[in-house]
Amino acid sequence: MRRLLVLLAALPAISLPAFAGEPAADEQLVQLRSERSALQARADGAARLALLQPLRIAGFLTDALSARETSAGRTLDQLPPQRREAFAALTALNDAVKEALARPGERARARAGEAADRAARALAALANDGQPLVLLATPSVVPPRRGGGELALVPREPPVPPADAVLHALPATQQADRATPSTVRYAPEFVDATDEDPAVKIEIAGLRLAGDGPATLSIGGWRGEATIAPERLHFSVPRGVFETDADRAGLAIGLLALRRDGRLVTFEMPFLVLPDRPGSVALDQKLRWTVPESNTLLSPEIVVRAPAGETRSLRRCFDPPAGWRFDKKDRRVVIVERLGWLNDISDETLNGGTVEFAADEKPEQVCLTVSAKPVTGGARTATIGRFEATLTRDQTQEKTVQSGVRALDWNEALRLPIEPEAVERKLYVRLFGSVREFDDPLPGNLPFVRITREDNALVLRADPSAVP
Repeated sequence: MRRLLVLLAALPAISLPAFAGEPAADEQLVQLRSERSALQARADGAARLALLQPLRIAGFLTDALSARETSAGRTLDQLPPQRREAFAALTALNDAVKEALARPGERARARAGEAADRAARALAALANDGQPLVLLATPSVVPPRRGGGELALVPREPPVPPADAVLHALPATQQADRATPSTVRYAPEFVDATDEDPAVKIEIAGLRLAGDGPATLSIGGWRGEATIAPERLHFSVPRGVFETDADRAGLAIGLLALRRDGRLVTFEMPFLVLPDRPGSVALDQKLRWTVPESNTLLSPEIVVRAPAGETRSLRRCFDPPAGWRFDKKDRRVVIVERLGWLNDISDETLNGGTVEFAADEKPEQVCLTVSAKPVTGGARTATIGRFEATLTRDQTQEKTVQSGVRALDWNEALRLPIEPEAVERKLYVRLFGSVREFDDPLPGNLPFVRITREDNALVLRADPSAVP
């Protein structure tokens, strides 16, 4: 037995395969790359704005790990600590982006931003392993076309050659132009028909990006070689390469390819392409004011009777109807009738009674005192009195002032008048197909829209440089 143990100890160490059911690191990378592509495809206009940076970081980290995992079959436990942390950060980032797409909101976007920060730190931690690494690509946003929002005309179809004409093969570029008709801007004859859109200057920063051959960037059907600077790659991409929608932001995918040690290494990076028209806005404002309203109140008649030789009085107070108030400056007493009898002979002069307002009435009330008083002893008296008063109240009236839907423009600021006396406002902003509502007319700058207040106007400027 001792000899068997000695023989076993002398055998070389054998690495054990991954446990059954546990995917290897390269298999997990395939799954994570597939998830990244699915998330980019699911992102709508609003998500592309809010999650552009997390999507970019996810792409850089996925491709960085792919460039480093060349040994098939290794599990995560067999990787260096920096790569294990990178896998964990990438998985958490994909989950956070997935949640932000499923349940859009400020909290979900904040969690995606936190996960992107962790993934960015994990990406930077891979800098010392000797492999290529992309850390940053600018710009992240492709500006809109200069003349995209102007009046456009569809070009006429090219003339059809006669049947007996000799057809010659066209160069590939001309064939593509003929196969895909484009929409051209209207311009008078004295305007040169030149392309006004400057090329998009793309700079990619990283480590060990100079490979065995020229680094290339592919976007759509365009492919170009890099101008190399220390830890930088520069590309000049024609603006027409990026497909542009009229109203919605698009996502263009660039693929950086370089060869290092005889192996092709690729990095994928998304670019947000701004549309020709940024969107539209509307401002609703509620005005509220009061209009005085008046009415005349006739009080009930108050009857006071006094026996022979006696004086009687009655005090009664009246409250105004709900929502009304008495105008104390516009009221009067009314002596309806004064009656007197002596020896059953009627004589109104026998009654010295009065009808008057009480001095101790409350501010919101009207109090009336009616008295019956005999002038001659033995006379019976009766007094009937009432009052008339003006009732007032403030009638509330409301009116909504609507600006109507106003289009935003990349080249010109939009001014919406503000009603200073408005008690409530609602601002609607439709940006790249996504609508947001704000109770505050100055919600702060939005992505690609700067909002200020000048005098009594809300000024909105669509600005391609106002990157979120």
